[in-house]
Amino acid sequence: MSTNGTERTQTAMSSSENDSNKATAETKTPALIPALIDFQNISVVRGNKLALNNVTLRISQKEHVAILGPNGCGKSTLIKTITRECYPLYSPDSRITIMGEQRWNVFELRLLLGIVSNDLMAICRTDTTGRDIVLSGFFSSVGIFSNHHLEPDQLKRADAALADVGALHLADRPVVQMSSGESQRILIARALVHEPQALLFDEPSNSLDLFMQRDLRETMRKLAQSGVGIVLVTHQTADIIPEIERVVLMCDGRIAGDGRKEDMLSEERMSALFGFPTRINHRDGYCHVW
Repeated sequence: MSTNGTERTQTAMSSSENDSNKATAETKTPALIPALIDFQNISVVRGNKLALNNVTLRISQKEHVAILGPNGCGKSTLIKTITRECYPLYSPDSRITIMGEQRWNVFELRLLLGIVSNDLMAICRTDTTGRDIVLSGFFSSVGIFSNHHLEPDQLKRADAALADVGALHLADRPVVQMSSGESQRILIARALVHEPQALLFDEPSNSLDLFMQRDLRETMRKLAQSGVGIVLVTHQTADIIPEIERVVLMCDGRIAGDGRKEDMLSEERMSALFGFPTRINHRDGYCHVW
């Protein structure tokens, strides 16, 4: 083979290798996905109390995270700040982005988030039927009103969401006539009906008996396994399902710890967080503290 031919062959091989390396690099470096939430130095006042104190926290989309702490530590305020029910104090070094955006139409934002909370539960306990509460998830309202136009597909999706959480038999029953556990299923179906990017659970096991707590946790497990992001706010370690791998500890409006579940749920950390000597039992992926 001539020298020129050899050079051409080597050049072609080199070009092919470069193209291959470039393709591999592109495969290994997917487009950056904005975080579900990115809080930088956020402080929130509720009444006369500093509920969040210089909080910095980033949670990725599709991530499963528990926010754990005693009552009054700022957990629910954190959720309300995500949903734009609370707003932070102005500071030149503070910033909030939700799915990459700093400004949101609140109603559009709430269509991207599924919310299950005790506050919402209290508002929903009316003569409105279970199906109408679920349908209201399409409009970020509580109940269906005369200005809401329902499409046949929305009705089908509402019944499908009810069936997914085992609550289709509650579709025509007024929520005020339901037990706490039944109402909870309706709220979860409402949160799911518009296929949100993430589910926010704020103290979901409050007022539930042991059987319904178990049922709630099994439902959360199925949702996590389906790939939807979950942010769980709780003061009960038993609510932290096995699929949650990251735990954020909160105390007095601040982040007291953030890391792997196995590292955060230790006797030393739990004793410091809740203020008494604790014992911990790990079983079947759950953590029980007493």
